[in-house]
Order: sequence, then C-alpha cells, then structure tokens
Amino acid sequence: MQLVYNFKEGNRNMKALLGGKGANLAEMTSLGLNVPPGFTLTTEACQRYNQDPESGLWKELKDGVLEEVKKLEAETGKGFGDETHPLLFSVRSGAAESMPGMMDTVLNLGLNDQSVAGLAKSTENDRFAYDSYRRFIQMFADVVKGVPLAQFEYLLEERKESKGVEEDTDLDAQDMVQLVQAYKVCYQETVGESFPQDPMDQLFEAVEAVFASWNNDRAVLYREINEITGLLGTAVNVQTMVFGNMGPDSGTGVMFTRNPANGQRELFGEYLINAQGEDVVAGVRTPKAIASLNDDMPDLYQELETVAQKLESHYLDMQDIEFTIENRNLYLLQTRTGKRTAQAAIKIANDLFKEGLITAEDSVTKLTSQQLETLMHPTFDPEALDQADQIGHGLAASPGAAVGRVCFSVEAVESTVQAGDSAILVRRETSPEDLAGMVKATGVLTSRGGMTSHAAVVARGMGKCCVAGCSDIKVDGDHGTFTYQGGQVQEGDYISIDGSTGSVYQGQVAMSGALMDDQYDAFMDRVNDAKRMAVRTNADTPKDVQAALDFGAEGIGLVRTEHMFFGQGRISEVRKMILAKSREDRQVYVDRLYQFQKEDFVGIYQVTQSLPVTVRLLDPPLHEFLPHENQAIQAIAQDMDLTQEEVAKRIEVLQEVNPMLGHRGVRLGISYPEVTAMQVSAIIDAAIEVKQDKGYDIKPEIMVPLVGQIPEFKQVKDQIEVLVQGRLEEAEIDLDYSIGTMIEIPRACLIADQLAQEADFFSFGTNDLTQMTFGYSRDDAGSFIPTYIENDIMEEDPFKTIDQEGVGAMVKLAVDKARSVKPDIKLGICGEHGGDAKSIHFFDSLGLDYVSCSPYRVPIARLAAAQASQE
Repeated sequence: MQLVYNFKEGNRNMKALLGGKGANLAEMTSLGLNVPPGFTLTTEACQRYNQDPESGLWKELKDGVLEEVKKLEAETGKGFGDETHPLLFSVRSGAAESMPGMMDTVLNLGLNDQSVAGLAKSTENDRFAYDSYRRFIQMFADVVKGVPLAQFEYLLEERKESKGVEEDTDLDAQDMVQLVQAYKVCYQETVGESFPQDPMDQLFEAVEAVFASWNNDRAVLYREINEITGLLGTAVNVQTMVFGNMGPDSGTGVMFTRNPANGQRELFGEYLINAQGEDVVAGVRTPKAIASLNDDMPDLYQELETVAQKLESHYLDMQDIEFTIENRNLYLLQTRTGKRTAQAAIKIANDLFKEGLITAEDSVTKLTSQQLETLMHPTFDPEALDQADQIGHGLAASPGAAVGRVCFSVEAVESTVQAGDSAILVRRETSPEDLAGMVKATGVLTSRGGMTSHAAVVARGMGKCCVAGCSDIKVDGDHGTFTYQGGQVQEGDYISIDGSTGSVYQGQVAMSGALMDDQYDAFMDRVNDAKRMAVRTNADTPKDVQAALDFGAEGIGLVRTEHMFFGQGRISEVRKMILAKSREDRQVYVDRLYQFQKEDFVGIYQVTQSLPVTVRLLDPPLHEFLPHENQAIQAIAQDMDLTQEEVAKRIEVLQEVNPMLGHRGVRLGISYPEVTAMQVSAIIDAAIEVKQDKGYDIKPEIMVPLVGQIPEFKQVKDQIEVLVQGRLEEAEIDLDYSIGTMIEIPRACLIADQLAQEADFFSFGTNDLTQMTFGYSRDDAGSFIPTYIENDIMEEDPFKTIDQEGVGAMVKLAVDKARSVKPDIKLGICGEHGGDAKSIHFFDSLGLDYVSCSPYRVPIARLAAAQASQE
C-alpha cells in the first residue's frame, strides 16, 4: 500500500486518499501552475496511526517520508537542516471534506540554531530568518506540545511595548533574535525539555500532531455539525516553504474567484505584505482588500486574475485560493471549492449557467440544503432599523440578522442559551476553540480580522450571521465589556448585528421575514425542471397551505384532521362526543363537528384549487382530547348535565397503557363509524361545494391511518365508498377522489401487495414506522439517542434521517410488493423524513412519487429531490 505520494503523482479525483488539499495541490501541479513541490501522507496512514497512536509512526511510513525529502532536496538544491541553504517545510492537514481551521498546521519546519543562521546568510535578511524561527517555535509548541499561544503572544506584546511600536513588522532583526531566545526559554520551562534541533524529529513529531488533530474536540464537533461521516482521517501535506515575510516585495493572501458573500463576479479576498499565511486567517493583523494589490503589485494582481480564471474554468466552480508572494514571485498553496453564503451560492450557480460553464442540471448541485435553509432566516425590519442606535460598523462577513445577549466566552454562550435566551459571541478574533460557542450563538461579532478570518469563514460555512473586523469597538473580554465611541456594553446586554451590511446596533432591533428575490426564483425554476419527485406539504390550515404553496409545494400530502379539533369552540364539542353515553347522543356532537370540518376543508380547497389534497382520518387515541384538570372536568360535566365523578370515571376508562399501540387510527374508525362518516362527508361536501362554486378540479385523497390488516382497511374503505358515491350522485357531479392508506406498521409493509389490491395509494408515515421498527418511542428516545450517537452505536437520529438499513428496507419491501401487483400505484412519504435531504435521496432511489413536509421545509425538499435526480 502506497502511503506517501509526491504532488506529481496525484490528481483531484484522489480526495478520499490524499484529502482535498493534497488532491488539489497535485492537480494544480499537473496544470503547470507554480506550486511549491511537496508530498502527501495519505488518509489511510492517518487511520492506521489513530488506531494505535501510542506506537507512533512506523518504519514503512518513515522510510517513505525520508525518500520524498531526498527528492525535494535534489529538486530544490537545498538541504533539510542544512547550515548554508536550509530546506524548510510547511506541514498542513487536509481531509477529503474541507474543515477550515479545525485541524493543525506547522510552518517553517526544519529551522534550528544552526540553520537559522544559514537562512539569514543565504537570504541576506536576518530579520526574516529569525522572525521565521520564532514563528516556528510558537507553532510547534502549540500544535505538537500543547503550549498555550498566549504565553508567546505575551512575550511578543511585551517586546512591542518596550520598543513603543504597534505592529510586529515594526520590530527589527535584533528584536527577533531576542524573541527567539525568549521563546526557547518559555518552551523549556513549559515543556520540560529543550526545543528540538533535529529536523527529522521535528517533522515526524509534527506529522503525528496533525494526524492526532483529526480527533481534537473542535474537529469532531465540526464534523458533527456538518454531518461529515465516513472519512478515514486527514492527510498530511508536507510542502516546501515559500516566504511571504521576506520584506516589502513579499506577502501572503487568501482569494476567492467570486465574492463569497454576494456572488458577484470579482476577485475577492485579502492579503498582507511581509507576512505569513497564519497572519491572515487568524486575524492577528487587519489585511488589505485584494483589489489594493493592483496598486501595490499590478503585475502580480494580473497574474492572480489569470490563475483565478484558469482554476475556475477547470473546476467549474468558484475557488478559494491561498497564495504567497516571495520577492515578487507568485506561488499557489491551495485551491478548493469556496465556501459561500446561500445568497452567493444561488447567484454563482445562476451565473455559471448563464456563462455556459455548467449545465442547468449541474447548477442545482451548487447549493446545499443547509445553505438554502439559511434563506428562511429573518432580516431586520427596515422601519426598526431607521430608529436603531448604530454603535459600530465592520465587515459584512456572513449575511443575516441576529439579536442576542453579549457573551465573551463559549461558557457564557452556553449558559445564556441554556437559560432560554439568544447569545452573540463577541471576541477580538475567534479561534477554532470558539467553535462550540459559534454553533450555539445566534451571531458572531469580532473587532479584528477580515473577510477570510476564522470567524468569517466558519460563520459563512455554518450559515451563521457574522460581523468581523469591527474596529469601532474595543473588546475587553477579561472584564466583560466592549467600548465604542460614546458608550460601553456589558456582558449580558442585548445587541443586534447585521451580517449583510456589517452594522452593529445597541439593544434589540425588530425582525422581519426572509426575502426571496429574482435570483432565488430563477434557481428554483431550474430545480423544478431537474427533479423527478413531486414535493407536497403537511398542513392543516389555509394559512399554512398558502405558505407552502408560496414555497413551491405541489399539493398537500398530509392534512391531520385531529388538528382541526383543537380550535376555539371545537375542543369542547369533541370532548362531548367522546363522553356521550349513547350513539344517538354522540351523533348530536358529530353533526356539530361536521360543520367545523367542512368549513376547514372549504378554506383549504380554495387555496389548493386543483392540486391534490391527502386527508388523514382521525388518528390519535381519544384520551388525548380529554381534560385532566378538575376545573375543566367540572365545566364539561356541567355542560353535559353529568356529575364530575361520571366524567372522571369515563376519562379513566379511556386512558391507555400504551396509547401509541392502542385504540387509534383505523381502529377508531371501526369502533366509531359515525366519526368516519362525519369526516368523509365534510371532505367530500366541501370538495363538491368548491368545485361548483369555483370550478376547481378538486382531488381529495382520503387516507386511512394505522392499517395492518386487509379486513380492517376493506371495512372502512367500503364505508367510505358507499358514502362518497351517495354524495356525488346526490350532487350530480364527478369528483377525482381516491382512497388509500398510511403505511406505518411493519406488518403493512409485509402485506403491501395485498393492500395494494385494495388501496389507490400508499403514504408512508415514517415517524411511526421508525418507532415500531426500532421499538423506540419517538417521544422518549431523545433521552438516549444522543448517547448512542456519541458512542458510535448509531450515526444519526433515525427520527431525523431515515434508517436505510432497517426502516428503509421496510419501505423498499413495501414499494416492491405494491408495484408488483399495481405498477401505477401512487406512493409518497408524509413523515418528518420528507423534509430531510439525505432521506429524500434515498426515497428518490426507490422511485417514490412524492415527499411531503412542513411548509418551511418545502424549498429544501425541492432542492434535495432535484439533486437526487442528478445523482
């Protein structure tokens, strides 16, 4: 097994083995771009190391590394650890999925007390050489030995203060020499040993540290948040160092080929003169916009434009490029598909399609479901903004609006959210250790850093509102305050931030709904053309139905009729119906409920017009409708001329030991046929009325829930048929209606071929099907499922994403059996999984006709269905 690959050996299709960074470095090398040479240790090597980290790196791997180091020495004419022309390396992580800032990096590796002098002499730049050495000591101590960065930052700040300067670049060569000595003393005192002088020891220790960083807390959390699973580990890229800190003709930067915030076709990014890459992403110095490079080094700017166009045309997507300029020579250190906001993703997809770089079908793959979901987020109300007190302005790093209490630490965020409030994490600049706080916070505000700082990149990837580099505020987290011109904000005070404009406001600014624009409409039109499955909605009121239709729903996949019973003036009638002593008494209340149900369906049909509407007959057990407090029991008793004891006894009789498996669904329809008759009459009479009044071609689909046997379904179906035919004959009208069942019991899946001979359609109720297949209560499983996921017993919550191996197999069995006897039977999903992107991909693979989900999940389901079709 080959564990080490030279950049000349790989290509971009080897991401699983070489990681995204390594694969793309190899690809750029093959394109003839100016990439510093190097090699990659594979993700398989990482997996093997992390299986037994105590044993360290093994001989085969070390031999492979040594061989590649010798090749690089020959190629560059430099020696690793050489005292005259030293070869230095960067050691960087790179998983198959981009995880910016989550794992570790070491730069300038190979320097020691002898080679630093050689570097100074060969470059004729003492300051640069010792600046590189002090950076290496700091990074090695942090990444490999776990020494807090603050200890070195304190020494640096102390030195600047003693010299009376503000910037690192204001320190001279002698300052750097003295800092190196101070850093080595700090290392010795903290680690308990001298700083290592053997370059190979440095390299092997750094490789181990990067491998181990795959399992650090922030990397694990990032994978959980972004649902990254199935990867072997991180690759390690060992690359020849090029130096952006050699003086005014050198620099480093990060650049996107298009604007990741709004999608505009322009070079977007930042750079620093006389700096190394970590200075940009860590936000230690505030960088300059990439456009300024056209003034500082116009020839380099033009070269970057050419590179950007070449890489974007090659990868057919917006690219995120890291580069270094060493003495006016441009080197490319990385390219990857750039993370972007939802708004930017839509515009970029539209523009790439218009420019002819990608097809319409490819364009729908350029936006993730998570990104689309962020478009549902609210913005600030324009009128409220006019009255708001703006206290600062920074960079619009990640769009959206956020209101919350100021929190200066991860712990403060967690306690604020736990108390039921929203939090905004406020820092000078964030670091990977802040990830847990960023996840739980509503928004992020930093006083330093740019558009490619850690805060900005991670927030954009999460769809989290972020304002970065707000120099108008001075953050003093140790004392729980930040100041601005004219005032001070304490930890716990409310602020509002606008990640779309970079504005910061004091107090709570009112919100308004999300905005959908022409770019969104154009994108979603192509989504509709690309998808095969229809997307319906689960909705019970005209208002919810209209919202879903506005989001592109193609009908209703589930009307829960029991939800209609809980309105004002209705619940008492339901309770009286349930508590009635005789069928005759019950019919009185059933007739009253008929009017309510009919009015509801008239309202729904007027909104859906000629779209299909699937209505589920009464499903939950009757005791769920009954009162439990003495005051409510007394009121219903008086209203029905019963004693409180009689009502209480009846309630007790209706209580079930395990109601989810008890007297509900089709069983209620058989026990109380008058309730079924009432509901079906309301469904059909409303359809007749609206069709006659409006001329709409109403398509009611009557769904019988919880069926597990043919006789029970047939009995209720026959009752429905007789009643519907009678109503239609009386009205002298035709109606395109159908009768089907909700498949939510494993036994129904096993006899699906028999059920299909009687049913016009199946709708899989995957919530209950999951519950009954696993034997997990969907109401109580939250108490142990997180523990199962944490202990790798299961990868995902099966109530959120369909369990393909078990529950999914039941669905597939039912689909195959049903279509074996009725090839054209309509099959859909109405459980919560109908709004989950990963589940939708699975349902599309089974050939289901539609999924149904809550109104605000409809756009996500549409996109997932389109992307599933492309796969």
